[in-house]
Amino acid sequence: MARDPSSKVRVAAAGDLHCRPDDHGRFRLLVRQVNERADLLLLCGDLTDRGTPEEGQILAEELEGLRVPCVAVLGNHDYEAGAVKQLCEALGKVGVRCLDGDRYVFDKVLGIAGIKGFGGGFDSGVLQAFGESSIKAFVHEAISEALKLEAALGQLDTPKKVVIMHYSPIGTTTEGELPELRPFLGTSRLAGPINRYGAQAVFHGHCHHGSLRGTTDKGVPVYNVAMPLLKRHTPEQRFALVEI
Repeated sequence: MARDPSSKVRVAAAGDLHCRPDDHGRFRLLVRQVNERADLLLLCGDLTDRGTPEEGQILAEELEGLRVPCVAVLGNHDYEAGAVKQLCEALGKVGVRCLDGDRYVFDKVLGIAGIKGFGGGFDSGVLQAFGESSIKAFVHEAISEALKLEAALGQLDTPKKVVIMHYSPIGTTTEGELPELRPFLGTSRLAGPINRYGAQAVFHGHCHHGSLRGTTDKGVPVYNVAMPLLKRHTPEQRFALVEI
């Protein structure tokens, strides 16, 4: 039976798991709680600590017990070892769908668009593509990620939509981080497609010392679900649980 479009979807979201080679058993509680409380799990990057195939295999084994769909994006740590393909393959074998500018539809009701994102600053402090070629390349990366998100959102025609990314699309959820770091934790360029196409929620990680929640300038809720941040606020539950 198809899900009633007006019914709520219980979304669990977490980022920055930073799975390491000695993390056998570390995520059993997370998996059990998600199975009990949520309809699906969204993972917002930095799934591994160094991006090695070994870490990816351990995380896959940890997530094998999930009984709900799992959708993920990668983070900067996942790129460190140059083994992105192996990571995604390992996670794919246990049913984790990794997004990179594409989309996933849950029960024909909730569309999920996912990107990694990038840095570059916020609002009037957004870095501009001017000067050295290295600066232009940095800005181009942020623009490219925003365009990938726009393409993914543009192809979703579901009644409800959410966005997952690693970097933050707003400055508010980076508050609490060192001021010198905040421009590298996300960029307002990522909020443009969200504001144009709309979404019920945005989930990101990366900001371990940031703030839990904010909104885009068009009022779309943004949740920082970095696990180290959630550990301090809700130690009994290392993921955010939001009804969409």
